[in-house]
Amino acid sequence: MPQPLLFPTEFSQVIGIDAGGTKTDVALVDARGSVLATARGAGMQETEPKTVWLDRLADLVGRIGGGQERTVVSACMAHLDLPEEEDEFASLLRAKPWADDVLVRNDTLAVLRAGVPDEGVAVVCGTGINCAGVGPNGRQVRFLAFGDRSGDWGGGNDLGMAALWYAMRAEDGRGEPTALVQALLDHLALDSMREVAVRLRDERLTTVDVRHCTPVLLEIAEKGDPVAKALVRRQGEEICAMTRVAMDRLGVRERGTTVLLGGSVLAARNPVLLSTIEEGVAAFSPSSTIVVIDTDPLVGAVMLGLDRLGAGTESEQAVRQAFAQSAVSRP
Repeated sequence: MPQPLLFPTEFSQVIGIDAGGTKTDVALVDARGSVLATARGAGMQETEPKTVWLDRLADLVGRIGGGQERTVVSACMAHLDLPEEEDEFASLLRAKPWADDVLVRNDTLAVLRAGVPDEGVAVVCGTGINCAGVGPNGRQVRFLAFGDRSGDWGGGNDLGMAALWYAMRAEDGRGEPTALVQALLDHLALDSMREVAVRLRDERLTTVDVRHCTPVLLEIAEKGDPVAKALVRRQGEEICAMTRVAMDRLGVRERGTTVLLGGSVLAARNPVLLSTIEEGVAAFSPSSTIVVIDTDPLVGAVMLGLDRLGAGTESEQAVRQAFAQSAVSRP
């Protein structure tokens, strides 16, 4: 017989949402941490109206059978980079019949919660780049993360475009020779970087095409190409800069903390990128620990919801075990 819950709550389920730029994952979890259903849909684009986001989430929630019981919705969303944006979207979600209580956070905090229960600094480098930290007193620090509009650089979009930029200059003689030229042309199935430039201008190559050039860059950097290595090292230095500033704002640089690295670019575990980050962090915070997080960020979104319920470590362990053992059916 199931044991009664050891914590009082009027809610019996959590809908966890991890919504990035390329995909949206949702999970329905009960208060004991049993994963009842999951679904995956398209990502959330910054230029889309929020009504499109809501319709997309409603479809996914319908697919997992959410809304049948009193539910906490824990949504970790890309592109919500300001507290007021989180509050605004939370208000929109509360109007939905399947959302009895709502928690909305930036998706970086899903990575942080998936990796540590309390304090640390998380850097997400996927489509774009962002960083958030939580200190020993629970205080949070974040960056605006508006891309180049707020001084940010990095992630798949920027890396892919930079790789193409260097390859174009290498082909026409303005830049150093680099193996990126032929590798990118092979990847795009085109004959010249001139053709690449024309297709970009005419929008026959999309931002998705550009972003998909990033794995090519990482591969060529790992093979030792100086131009590619310098570009990947630049990304590592940017990640170190965000981490250092977050630590300073939290006052944890000297004592050290856990630095969690997430997102598709970092999950690739490129040795040039990781060694740059390890060397950089060791230089300004030698007591810190760096972890490339393998845990699905959806786990972090679910855990924030279970935290809201007041669930304990047994519920958390059940969720983590379900995902780690691939007991959850993922589309």
